Amino acid sequence: MMADNSTEDLHAPGSQLSVIDIVVIAVYFALNVAVGIWSSCRASRNTVSGYFLAGRDMTWWPIGASLFASSEGSGLFVGLAGSGAAGGLAVAGFEWNATYVLLALAWVFVPIYISSEIVTLPEYIQKRFGGQRIRMYLSVLSLLLSVFTKISIDLYAGALFVHICLGWNFYLSTVLTLFITALYTIAGGLATVIYTDALQTVIMVVGAVILAIKAFDQIGGYGQLEAVYARAIPSRTIANTTCHLPRADAMHMFRDPHTGDLPWTGMTFGLTIMATWYWCTDQVIVQRSLSARNLNHAKAGSILASYLKMLPMGLMIMPGMISRALFPGLRGLMIAVMMAALMSSLTSIFNSSSTLFTMDIWRHLRSCAGERELLLVGRLVIVVLIGVSVAWIPILQGSNGGQLFIYMQSVTSSLAPPVTAVFILGIFWRRANEQGAFWGLMAGLVVGATRLVLEFLHPAPPCGDPDTRPAILRSIHYLHFAIALFVLTGAVVAARSLLTAPPQQVQIENLTWWTLARDLSLGAKAGDSQTPQKHLFWARVCGFNAVLLMCVNIFFYAYFA
Repeated sequence: MMADNSTEDLHAPGSQLSVIDIVVIAVYFALNVAVGIWSSCRASRNTVSGYFLAGRDMTWWPIGASLFASSEGSGLFVGLAGSGAAGGLAVAGFEWNATYVLLALAWVFVPIYISSEIVTLPEYIQKRFGGQRIRMYLSVLSLLLSVFTKISIDLYAGALFVHICLGWNFYLSTVLTLFITALYTIAGGLATVIYTDALQTVIMVVGAVILAIKAFDQIGGYGQLEAVYARAIPSRTIANTTCHLPRADAMHMFRDPHTGDLPWTGMTFGLTIMATWYWCTDQVIVQRSLSARNLNHAKAGSILASYLKMLPMGLMIMPGMISRALFPGLRGLMIAVMMAALMSSLTSIFNSSSTLFTMDIWRHLRSCAGERELLLVGRLVIVVLIGVSVAWIPILQGSNGGQLFIYMQSVTSSLAPPVTAVFILGIFWRRANEQGAFWGLMAGLVVGATRLVLEFLHPAPPCGDPDTRPAILRSIHYLHFAIALFVLTGAVVAARSLLTAPPQQVQIENLTWWTLARDLSLGAKAGDSQTPQKHLFWARVCGFNAVLLMCVNIFFYAYFA
């Protein structure tokens, strides 16, 4: 039976939970606390490497699970389902594109990061180019993006979901989540975060599978999806427009480059630029790969995460499309899945932000700081981040959820491409120097910030109203803008580098793809007891799986193109 799709009382709290719902939620929290305590007890928490990089001794399966869980925050969980409901399948490109970038992370970026013996990504940039100003800029930029986009979106989506399902106060929902999340993040460091992320991944996947099966069962199977979606017309529409109606290209991944909501050109090139920033140059993600026991474990972790990133199409986006007509139950399981998504992303952000501030900013301000002081500062930073998050709640409460998702995409497309350009040129072009990198970042910041300001001054008009925004907003999709910004930054870096002195040899050796020690290809590291033959065998296993993964990805792209 079709439900009324009007949006009245959208934020009204739902009915009371059943006993089964309460049991499911209680079991979830009990498991979470148990794994947090267990991993905190076994983690090496008293050294900088142990606390921030899990002693560089993590195996592949928790790394892969943590990469997936860290990226699937509650904001993305809600965003994928909501975007699927609004626009169809194309949003899956945001997940499937990660396959190629995750493989680039493991095969290209991580070997260079490991050889440079870094803890943070801005630290690599300092070693590669010299000087402090780029390192400080990237550290501050990462912290600001974490607080004002990642934490904001995840807190809003997660707390609002709990508020609707349980009827709890918005503040209570947020503060309780922050408290539980911070408890084991502060205590155990990265190792605890990674192991609890592995638990959250199992809960998210199992819960999403159950919910997806129930959703498809309600409509009579996958074969009925297109017909059910096409008939899911809202009770309120705008005359003589297609506003709020199901899209005609809802079942297509590749859409028109001019009229499509997610043009294939932007999803192929612009999204890859933004995804490279997220997966290969952002501390939240790369920190997990840096904790790997050796390079083969980092590669296997990326492959596992890539396979998991293929799932949201069937587990989140298609159920979101079905939700236009049906609203499946299983409320307790839905809350457990949402809390898993929220807590996994928050722990990852808290830990990586703590690492950035402690190792890049505090150690610069106090070069004489010892390990005990650094560990104390790292824990205190998490407490401060919690305070900032709570202070941000009134702004989130007064904001519209859809506007927040648009805001996050706009910020990323305006600020991330210059960072991607500098990392790629730093790794693949030996002639790139500090002068070029700095002024390229500044040029990209000015252009990106200009568009960002224009977007806030001229928000998109409601569907059906004439679009009177400036041409840069009206005519250029944000994914196409990301391509232009990337090219502009690269051109400034190249021009300025060629006009100034080349970098010193110490800034190139083992810090670019062309000067990397080739023995890293086996994946071994000093002190590793495994034989070169065994490393070579597992390297080949990883290589085979990488090829297989790309074949699976290409098949799905072609099937839904």
